[in-house]
Amino acid sequence: MLRVETTLKYATLGLAAIVLVALAIAPFSKSLIEQWSRYDVEERSRLVYNSIHGPVVRAMADRAWDRLGSIFEGVAQDERILAVGLCDEAGTLVSPSKLMPRTFSCEKVARSEGESFSSIVNDGRKVLVGSFPIVDRAQKAYLVVLHDLSFIDARSGEAQTFLVATLAGVVITVAGAASIVAVLTFRGWMRSLQQAVADIRFGGARVTERRELTPIDMQIQALLREIDVGKVPFETAQIDWSPRTLQDLLHNALPGAEVLIVSNREPYIHNYSDHSHSGATITLQTPASGVVSALEPVMRACGGTWIAHGSGDADRETVDARDTIAVPPDAPSYTLRRVWISEEEQDGYYYGLANEGLWPLCHIAFVRPVFRETDWRAYEAINRRFADAVAAEARSEDPIVLVQDYHFALAPRMIREKLPKATIITFWHIPWPNAETFGICPWKERIIEGLLGSTILGFHTQFHCNNFFETVDRFVESRIDREHAAVTLAAHETMVRAYPISIEWPPKALVGQPSIETCRAEVRHKLGLPADVAIGVGVERFDYTKGILDRMKAVDGLLTLDPSWKGRFVFVQVAAPTRSKLPSYKMLQSEAVALADEINARHGDATYMPIRLIVCHHEPAEVLRLFRAADLCIVSSLHDGMNLVAKEFIASRDDERGVLVLSSFTGASRELSEALIVNPYDTHAMANALDAALRMPVDEQCERMRLMRQQVRERNVYRWAGRMLIDAARSRQRQRILDIAERSDRHPAKIH
Repeated sequence: MLRVETTLKYATLGLAAIVLVALAIAPFSKSLIEQWSRYDVEERSRLVYNSIHGPVVRAMADRAWDRLGSIFEGVAQDERILAVGLCDEAGTLVSPSKLMPRTFSCEKVARSEGESFSSIVNDGRKVLVGSFPIVDRAQKAYLVVLHDLSFIDARSGEAQTFLVATLAGVVITVAGAASIVAVLTFRGWMRSLQQAVADIRFGGARVTERRELTPIDMQIQALLREIDVGKVPFETAQIDWSPRTLQDLLHNALPGAEVLIVSNREPYIHNYSDHSHSGATITLQTPASGVVSALEPVMRACGGTWIAHGSGDADRETVDARDTIAVPPDAPSYTLRRVWISEEEQDGYYYGLANEGLWPLCHIAFVRPVFRETDWRAYEAINRRFADAVAAEARSEDPIVLVQDYHFALAPRMIREKLPKATIITFWHIPWPNAETFGICPWKERIIEGLLGSTILGFHTQFHCNNFFETVDRFVESRIDREHAAVTLAAHETMVRAYPISIEWPPKALVGQPSIETCRAEVRHKLGLPADVAIGVGVERFDYTKGILDRMKAVDGLLTLDPSWKGRFVFVQVAAPTRSKLPSYKMLQSEAVALADEINARHGDATYMPIRLIVCHHEPAEVLRLFRAADLCIVSSLHDGMNLVAKEFIASRDDERGVLVLSSFTGASRELSEALIVNPYDTHAMANALDAALRMPVDEQCERMRLMRQQVRERNVYRWAGRMLIDAARSRQRQRILDIAERSDRHPAKIH
């Protein structure tokens, strides 16, 4: 009783002191609120200036006043911001937002070398004008942000009313009752927080603790869900994604974060110039890989370590004692760590399980998948080796690890075992089939469980995400939360998201490219073609999923349906040999050569070959030169996760000319709707599409290409990586809250 009375005594004294202090400061409350409110408005003005400074400078440099107006209108959506505009050196108001007062004049803006604030009166209302200098080359202007201050009076009145009501309530409140309520409320809040954490982490599995949710339970759960990855969509339409944007994101959202990439394919390969190695020089090759095309610019922007299979015969000669090398060679910005795989292991892990098993299984290209126990054991061993390499390279306990593609389905869980606090983002670059098809795989449960070691699991399209959910639902005992797109397995939650991959903008290989006219002349001269011959191009690896035979049959169909195109159209197919150890790939190359010869014999003569099949690797600059010389590009994949060739063709056409003929079975077809979308299995329809592409008026070509270029420019690879890193940041923030709540559960006495 004594302790209770003492508690009540001190509580009463504390409340009395609060009342006296409140009465003392009441006369000054209005002045304080006005000062605080004005400070808040000034800080908001600075925030607006800092957030749009870069886009405004770029718009000024481009003299893109419409874009500048769009930026200002977007900012003026804030209900506290009255208007935004730009005052140039001459005192002219440029691109003001719609609600800019008619009486406002740039002459009223305080000009100084730094920021300044001044007050004006507009229609009887107080308005605060923030002025911020912006300098672009020789131009100097002032960004003006107008805030309506009328809300301050209302806020002051509300505060005084609230203060009076609070004082009345405090006076009639019994100190003991307040103390008891405070204690009970605190205990109830802690129970609710612990229950919310359990509900989210275990999905209601602790049935013994289930109870009816109170309002505070629901509020806490809503807060945690809001922090959940992807719950609040990130709007990126107004962001100009670039390497700098990605660097700023890492610095601000993930300060000090370490980035590691795991992929089978390395971004730079070192080979000897001849197989004897005797007196041979070492040459550098950039592989023809969509994964490399997408990730290499991201690593150049972010830095970090790329862990990959050292596949070149001179790779060992170019690394240091730790099997690492700084890349790119011309301007090193990140580290390449090579992992060594024997030829026997390569046969099982890469050629076997990955490319004779998972590749045909996921692409549903009517090639029977092959599954061998020895291949599976090799696949497990190599996944373990790469997980060990990640743990060895990590300099922190919570790095961000980007695991790439179907070669490493087991690695996420293996990495999780070694680095429990790591943020693991796994991206599956190929399609994910329906549950019935994936059920063919003998190790389907192990593969799914391996992928669910990820923090975030990404696919190109929502359709592939849905297929994955169905597969998990059928084969693995887990909790699937479709509302929040998450799967919980063994108390670990994995977010499943669609992240359409893209290319860098502008492409690095486009720098220094000749003009379109020069490219057209050079390519036609190299191929021995007249200047008036239309050129169609296809650039692929020799892979049965790419529809190379189907596009050649479509060319055959075009020349059969309309023989007038003979001598006026040539299709150039560049195909890099790949996976030549596998019979299906070797057979495809033989079939392609035979089919090209057959079509050339049927429609060509001594001076005309309608199909030019070039079997060799082309560097990115060579590919872009071919794209710039072409009249159309054919992407006829039978099944593809995305297909970046389509986007590279679009990026190469800064003349806004050319036509893209695109398979409906690519992820790219969901974004590039202005292409001529075709079914590669329908030869007649594809032939008609080629005819339409060749006859398309220049105006229509430009309109279609302009829209597609805007799409690829805005949704570039930096946006792809940025969205994943933003979700990673949210996940890490959410995990910190869960960890704090868990610690409070174990040590409640330490929570203050």
